[in-house]
Amino acid sequence: MQKLFDEVNTLDQRCYEKFALSEDILMEHAANSIALYIQKQYKKKKSIFIVCGAGNNGADGIALARLLYKKYEVSLYLPFGVKSNMAKVQEKRAQALGLNFVNEIIANDIIVDCLFGTGLNKDLNAESINIIEQLNQLASVKIACDIPSGINTLGQISTIAFYADITITMGALKTSLYTDISKDYVGEVLVSNLGVQREIYETTTNKYLLEKSDMLLPLRNTHNSHKGTYGHLNVIAGCKKGASIIASNAAFAFGAGLVTTVSHEELELPCHIMQSHFLSKNCTAIAIGMGLGNYEENEIKDILSKDIPKIIDADLFYSPLILDVLDQNIVLTPHPKEFCALLKLCDIDDIGIEQLQNNRLKYVEIFCKKYPNIVLLLKGTNVIISLYNKIYINTYGSASLSKGGSGDVLSGLIGSLLAQGYNALDATISASLAHSIAANNYKKNNYSLSPIDLIEEIKKL
Repeated sequence: MQKLFDEVNTLDQRCYEKFALSEDILMEHAANSIALYIQKQYKKKKSIFIVCGAGNNGADGIALARLLYKKYEVSLYLPFGVKSNMAKVQEKRAQALGLNFVNEIIANDIIVDCLFGTGLNKDLNAESINIIEQLNQLASVKIACDIPSGINTLGQISTIAFYADITITMGALKTSLYTDISKDYVGEVLVSNLGVQREIYETTTNKYLLEKSDMLLPLRNTHNSHKGTYGHLNVIAGCKKGASIIASNAAFAFGAGLVTTVSHEELELPCHIMQSHFLSKNCTAIAIGMGLGNYEENEIKDILSKDIPKIIDADLFYSPLILDVLDQNIVLTPHPKEFCALLKLCDIDDIGIEQLQNNRLKYVEIFCKKYPNIVLLLKGTNVIISLYNKIYINTYGSASLSKGGSGDVLSGLIGSLLAQGYNALDATISASLAHSIAANNYKKNNYSLSPIDLIEEIKKL
């Protein structure tokens, strides 16, 4: 996993004070990193249009223009002039070199957006909006310096943002690049070193970007074993039986030795899935909530009171019954609407989905500090997983998972790993990664992915 930071100004300041690196040195490395990327990816004489703001993000762009001058056909556009000291220095250098300054947006092979960096903390004015609209309409390769302009420090977009194919961010990864809202704008994200390697530039953090290598598959390395060795998951079936059947199949495919669907009605289950009217005596984990509906309250209370690892999803986030178990070491997997309901039940806040989506990290942090034993997975295109004060972001999610049953597969995967003895955090991280990576491995049209397809892809990981 990689470290994530809410801001990097303090990291820059540390470079100035501890390593005697000047602002100018850091800026030259920032510009050079983009120049090296362009020179590696694109042939000489390509036309490059660099649009620069008045601050230090714009200064990065002016320095970039100087570094690419003569090797490429560079046009430099400064719609707001220059205001920061470094922007003035870089403009003077560019003028001395004879760079081509232009007064309007023109079509080019490559566009580099250096209007606003990660420090944007106000709404864009009409001129800025117009510039970004025009840039987005051009059929060029689009590169963002640090962050696509229009995305603010919280990863929010008030009106419009630059659509980047590549974002080259400076020094370290920022959380603002990994909100659900940002995902369609940032493209591929690369990190530029600023005079020192990242492990020196970066300090401690409580936020992390998950990678494929963080997925711990339940591979069986011991031959002397039996089905009980790999746990027994009980999946509670409610009104919508299909949800529990999907979760049960996913759990079995992900390594659980035994899977039982608990229901008072007879279900049509695959032959490898057992059925019981009550919890199994040798149950090692419980998955509950998926398609639950109007289940008998006292029975739910009894199930929730069991000292057994649990994954809770869906309908229970609307029920006060969940308040009785929030001191337990359990996994909760709400989607945004369900999380809003949970926040209200817990007297944290009464908000709508839009307000939550604009502040996902904020509300995850508030909830997990109030309930430090809970592992929370907030569903979204970028999945947020948190335990107490640590946050992990899974960015492998895709639109192919936006279908009924996908969440039931995830519940089954997490429940399977809990049953096999994974701790709650490791089970949630590994299951979430397996879930999204398997979806990305699906080779047919992304609109056609079904829960069965997803389970088949999980088997291939």
